[in-house]
Order: sequence, then structure tokens, then C-alpha cells
Amino acid sequence: MSEIILKVENLKKEFLLSKDRKIKAVKGISFEVKRGEIFGFLGPNGAGKSTTISMITTQQEPTSGRIYIDEQSLLENPALARRKIGVVAQHNNLDRGLTARENLIYHAKYFGMDDSTANKRANEYLEKFGLKDRENDYVRGFSGGMAQRLKIARAIMHNPDILFLDEPTTGLDPSYRTVLWDQMLALNKEGTTIFLTTHYMEEPEQLCDRIAIVDQGELKAIGTVEELKNLIPTTNIISIKLANLDKGFVEKAKALPEVENATIQNDLLLLYMKHEHPDFNQILEWVKTLNTTLLNISLSTSTLDDVFIYLTGKEGINNGENK
Repeated sequence: MSEIILKVENLKKEFLLSKDRKIKAVKGISFEVKRGEIFGFLGPNGAGKSTTISMITTQQEPTSGRIYIDEQSLLENPALARRKIGVVAQHNNLDRGLTARENLIYHAKYFGMDDSTANKRANEYLEKFGLKDRENDYVRGFSGGMAQRLKIARAIMHNPDILFLDEPTTGLDPSYRTVLWDQMLALNKEGTTIFLTTHYMEEPEQLCDRIAIVDQGELKAIGTVEELKNLIPTTNIISIKLANLDKGFVEKAKALPEVENATIQNDLLLLYMKHEHPDFNQILEWVKTLNTTLLNISLSTSTLDDVFIYLTGKEGINNGENK
């Protein structure tokens, strides 16, 4: 059995906006996902992330490129590939006219499962996801957290080899997020490969074995969290909040001997420092020359969110829909 469960080669997608105008949503992305890992796929709005996922999950056809699920061409045999994948969409796509149990049974039969096996697996997952007492209730009355649990249960009814989670915890309170991730980690330990997209940077930082970051239709970086952190100039960042922030401060900051790089993000002036213990007095004296008021200053070590900002220039957390 191959170590690689998903292989994407030079994947491209163009959309025709008008007779003379095309948009290149995905520009030749290539990557591999290892069997049994939790793989993060991150990107800001408009990065081409959702378009890439829609092609991998057979919802859209690529303009060009190749996709292999378990060494089998998805483009040549999409029906076979669908049996190997499970998809938890960002929106609620449960059948609101069916009960929780009926949603699971209908999905199982779509994949050719017999009645006995379908009911056995439905019982198992209704119990596992804490929905047994609501199995005969219509899902239109379910809370967001309950619907999300049922979507995940439905997605794994046919025992997929790889599970795609598109923003699985968006809009959920912290307690539901913890419950869902406990369940996902248990599935992963049982052998399910998980392909995760999220805007909450703490999730992939804590959970993912490897992470890919895409922006403007291109793959910007791929690796472990530590490998990605090594891409930014330093692990020590000084954040400065000023009463009046001028873009000219960035170039002035870059001229300081202890500063490796500087940028503005979220109304903060970020200084990427060369040394582990920078001279705060020197920075404070420099701020006094800027003809503005210092509101706050802090030193932190780099996080995945810092890597995301460094590579894309955008925040990691975003409540909008990602395309």
C-alpha cells in the first residue's frame, strides 16, 4: 500500500468571465498527502483554496492537471475515487426533511451498503457522536453543533480513506470545537487521513502533521509547523501599537541594526528581530523619534499566524467565505 494517499500534479483551473476575459483561480498547484496524516490546507479569501478542494472532491473539473486518490486517477474514474473520500462541507447540506438516522442510512445506501450494515454503522456513529437520543428527530431542529456532528458521521458512513473537513468549526463555540476535534483525532488514530481547511490558526498549529499555504492560486509553502516557522526571518517579533501609524515607519524600522524585517498588520507595526533578547530601550528611543504616541509594545515568539501573514500579507482568521 502506497504511503501517499493523495497526489495533485500541476492542477489548474480557469473561469471564463466574459468572451475575452478569463480568471486563473488555480495556477499549477502540486502536492502530496501522506496516508494517515492530518494535513492542513490554508489560504486567505480568494487564494484558490476552495476551488482546489472542489476539484479534488470531484465537484468541479480542472482545466488541466492530474489528481490521484490512492494511486487511482480521479479524472479517469471519479466514481471509484468518491468511494475513497468523505466530505464535510462548510455549509449545512443535510437533508432537512429527513431524521438524523435517515440522513445516515440514505448516504450509506447511496454507496451500495446493505440494510443490515447501514443500520449497524448508523447505530455506531449516532452513539459515538452523541446523537442517539435524537436519531428520530428531523435535522431542521438541530443546533449548529449537532448538525456539524451529524455531517461528520454521515461523511464517514462509507468508511472513506480520506476525510475532507472544510471549515469544520466555523461558527461553533469553543466547547463544541473541542468535542469535534476529540472525535476527529480518534478517527485519525483509527487510520483515517484528514484534510483540513480552517481560518483558525491554532487548530492546524496544534493538530496538523504538515501544512500547505496557498495564495493567489499558487502554493507558497508546505511543511511541518516548525519548517514553516523557519521561513520567516526570526522567531522573535516586537508588536508596536501607535496612535498614528504611517507606512513610512516600516522603512525606518528596517534601517535599525537589530531589525531583520518590518511590516504593518492589523494596525500594528511588526518588527522581526535579529536576536532572541532585543534591546527594548533602543526600540523605545527610536519610537520617540516618530512623532507619535506609543500605546502598547510587546515581544512574542512566532506562531503559524505569523507565518501566514508573512507569506500572504493577510490575517489567518477571517469569517468570510473562502473561494
